[in-house]
Amino acid sequence: MKYFKKLVGEKVYLSPMNEEDSDKFVKWLNDFEVTDYTGRTDMIITLSEEKKWFENIGKENLQFAIVTLENDELIGTISLENINNIFRTAILGIFIGEDYARNKGYGTDAIKLMLDFGFNYINLHNIKLTVFEFNERAKACYKACGFVETGRRRKCMYVNGKYYDIILMDILQEEFTESYIKNKAVK
Repeated sequence: MKYFKKLVGEKVYLSPMNEEDSDKFVKWLNDFEVTDYTGRTDMIITLSEEKKWFENIGKENLQFAIVTLENDELIGTISLENINNIFRTAILGIFIGEDYARNKGYGTDAIKLMLDFGFNYINLHNIKLTVFEFNERAKACYKACGFVETGRRRKCMYVNGKYYDIILMDILQEEFTESYIKNKAVK
């Protein structure tokens, strides 16, 4: 597939998504290692559904492919969703689909790129996310990127026969002081 270096970090770059990657996303979105952590385990995603989804990218969300700098391989996706230009808010979504790429810092790199873009180019003020209480890896990543816990919705996520809390986290524009995008023209 062909990817474009829209936002370049230390380990990954964020590229516009390619419809040709639909089969890879369908594989990931039907894998418990991805869906148990994204709240999509109850869904069955088909190739035709995923291709329809690609037709609507960018209408309300900023969706990027996460691609490794080392070998230009697609490893996941990251997005800013529900962007509200009046309140200057958005919701961050991310997953690393390739199992070998987890716990390698790729997600942290992608999030910092998206925060820099969201705060310094789109002029957002607050970016929030949700994470399940059992997802220790993601909670550590989000904290390392500057997100703080702002609340919990108790026992509202049902996974594998048990209920779990959903943790709410956010970060404000003034809390993100890094200039992280490596390919900025204006420094």
